Amino acid sequence: MIVLDEKLTVLRAQMREWGADFRSAALELDGDPEAIRRHFDLPAARFLATMGIPLEYGNEPERIGGHRFDGSTALQRVVVMEELACADAGMLVASPGPLLAGVVVSLCADEAQKKWFYRRMLERPLWTCFALTEPDRGSDASAVETSLTPAADGEGAILNGAKRYVGNAARAQIAVVFARSGCGPMGLTAVMLETPADGFQAEPLGMLGLRGARIGAITLEDVRIAEKGFLGRHLPPIRRGLWAFVQTFNLLRPGVAAIAVGIARAAHDYVLANRLALSPAEADRIDALGRRIEGTRELVHLAAAAVDADTGNGHLASAAKLRAAALAEEVTLAACQFFGPGARADHPLLDKWVRDARAMEFLEGTSNMQRLNVFQSLQTRKLSSDNPFPVLA
Repeated sequence: MIVLDEKLTVLRAQMREWGADFRSAALELDGDPEAIRRHFDLPAARFLATMGIPLEYGNEPERIGGHRFDGSTALQRVVVMEELACADAGMLVASPGPLLAGVVVSLCADEAQKKWFYRRMLERPLWTCFALTEPDRGSDASAVETSLTPAADGEGAILNGAKRYVGNAARAQIAVVFARSGCGPMGLTAVMLETPADGFQAEPLGMLGLRGARIGAITLEDVRIAEKGFLGRHLPPIRRGLWAFVQTFNLLRPGVAAIAVGIARAAHDYVLANRLALSPAEADRIDALGRRIEGTRELVHLAAAAVDADTGNGHLASAAKLRAAALAEEVTLAACQFFGPGARADHPLLDKWVRDARAMEFLEGTSNMQRLNVFQSLQTRKLSSDNPFPVLA
């Protein structure tokens, strides 16, 4: 069991307070994803705009309970993301900030690249995007076909291909793109570029859930990548591309699981607040759902602590994401049953949470992918019945 220390307890309380503003804008954003541009000044949005930028690079977030939180640890991020997702997951994923791209930068960028990226993010709120998934190939890193080939004039390289289901793709001013520069596991390369750029086109896709994220498709046609845009140039080949991809997802999965827990909590709390007279059977059911939410939160915290201790230790993150995504769907649908057949029409927030919860299945790897990761960890004995939580050993 992970018990939050005093600092993280203070952080959670503040995010819960700031989340009230997110909740009040939830339905507005669901109807108009660009409404986020009217809410940059919200305290939670300001925090997210720099979350993940280490303090030593000039990040000076607002003090919370006398502490500064830069969101550079997975445990900090899951606390923030659960509370803000409970307020509104749409506002959370729509807000500008370095999150996904920033994790790759923290792992793979050299010092000059980090300084450039963090300086740009601190100047004003910017959207970033992380482009891996491809049409017909999903997020299978081994199947990436987007190509990165040396430029004919010897200056940098040329990027060609297509990406799909990329959050904030059409808004992003900085993009991190995974492409293939060679064969095999070490032939995967991450590059960073500014947009707009010649040959870079992004358009939003129609979505039922998490509309605020403006999940989109990217087309890359002869996009020039300067030498300084190659991430991991200073690292051994084995620690670029595929290694970066695996470590990044290990670090991000606990946060995605925390979003799912937050959505489940929102629906659970809504029932408690709006169905004041519950039958004994209904009270037992809502209580059982609450206990499952608590248990899943513990798993998410364990997963975050595990990757903070070792970024290669991602099996609990897969287990957490698998459980939390399923729980979010179950709880949101169950919540509707407490209000009768017209629940989704009569309670717009419940309808929104059902749609947002369904999106969690596809965000950062489907359930089948997570099951494969957990199975592999059992096969390699990173996870065992004798010690299912090695982070506590």
